[in-house]
Amino acid sequence: MNIILQPWTWYISGPLIALVLFLFFYFGKSFGVSRNLETMCTIAGAGKISDYFKKDWKQRDWALTFLVGLIIGGFIAINYLSAEKSIDLNPKTVQELADLGFVNAGNSFVPSEIFSLENMLTFKGFSILLIAGVFIGFGTRYAGGCTSGHAITGLSSLQLPSLVAVIGFFIGGLLMTWVFFPLIFGSL
Repeated sequence: MNIILQPWTWYISGPLIALVLFLFFYFGKSFGVSRNLETMCTIAGAGKISDYFKKDWKQRDWALTFLVGLIIGGFIAINYLSAEKSIDLNPKTVQELADLGFVNAGNSFVPSEIFSLENMLTFKGFSILLIAGVFIGFGTRYAGGCTSGHAITGLSSLQLPSLVAVIGFFIGGLLMTWVFFPLIFGSL
């Protein structure tokens, strides 16, 4: 039982991801989460506003089952299969985050300075989440898929657009980490 409660090393988790990906390919499906958001918008009636969402969502009902499985699996993993409720961050990273005002860095999976209800209801907190959501939504749509879809499915099937998208994700992540993050949170 102890092995289930510990983080799995790359040589266990990597082949398991490859097995799941192989099953997706075998059954003619593609891995990714962003398409599920499109499907939910279609179900909610977004086709009345935009022709883009005028699709038969029942052709993608399997993907909604996958999304529900991700949510349930995440809930089970964090509440029943995690020995620790904190993450093991490099002490230098913890100190740099503390300098930016993140006093509980490493004590939880999401920083309360951003995701607590108290901070989300401030102008700055709401603005950050809204702008980030718009950028993520636009980027996902512009790139034709999300990070997991491009990095796992696209790269494994040797798609050049996925390689370009993943390079863009990394550049964006580096810019956010080293340029924008200190500018936004330097005055928490």
